[in-house]
Amino acid sequence: MSQSLFAALRDCLDTAEPTDKIAAITALAAAIADGSLSVAEAAEPSEPPEPIRAPGRPPRPALVAPRDLPQRRLGSPDGRAALLHAVAHIEFNAINLALDAAYRFRGMPEQYYRDWISVALDEARHFQMLAQRLQELDSSYGAFDAHNGLWEMAERTADSCLARMALVPRVLEARGLDVTPGMIAKLRQLKDLASVEVLEVILAEEVRHVAIGSHWFAWCCRRESLDPETTFIGLLGGIARRSIQGPFNLSARRAAGFADSEMSLLSALAKAE
Repeated sequence: MSQSLFAALRDCLDTAEPTDKIAAITALAAAIADGSLSVAEAAEPSEPPEPIRAPGRPPRPALVAPRDLPQRRLGSPDGRAALLHAVAHIEFNAINLALDAAYRFRGMPEQYYRDWISVALDEARHFQMLAQRLQELDSSYGAFDAHNGLWEMAERTADSCLARMALVPRVLEARGLDVTPGMIAKLRQLKDLASVEVLEVILAEEVRHVAIGSHWFAWCCRRESLDPETTFIGLLGGIARRSIQGPFNLSARRAAGFADSEMSLLSALAKAE
């Protein structure tokens, strides 16, 4: 792979079909591992990224407002497929979010790029697991409508690595830590153990992803001589306030780098909504 890391990341972002995108990410990670693609060069000053735009995505699912997504009961195969489709859509977005975090923010330490590329590779594997499970339920990615909320937050934080680290992994993606245990419990009651197994893998690995966001958010705060806790809460009171919902998975969030004082403030914000 003779192109630069940022050009390779841009190509991955622009690739639309999930199988092609996953293949491109896998090739990128392999090139880094064998040394044919340098990560060290990415940590040096370079030309700025292209303005943020919609990433490559397949023509389906259709993207609609969240209020236009129908509620489905989990008791039927169609209802379970709809739930897993929603998670698959989150994971597909998470691939692009991790790629954009690595592509967009220049002059960061080398480990920053390694971290987010590793997250993109994990999210790609999660998507593959869900796509396989959807096939087993006689469905597929694109069979249901979806919304674009995750990428909209990426657009709103495109000019600040600090804000991106605070509001995408530590708010939107951390929400998965809170709600996935409930999904697992419902699917277990329905004896859908194959879906339970997939979600348990995703939940365990998403803790690391949110922790990576916590680490680089704290790093950005130190670089700007800001207090992480007050900065985080300040951002939540601004553009992300409506994204705060409880209850919270306290043990998972602690493992992902949330302090008890932060959790107390998050709980207070959630109750105030």
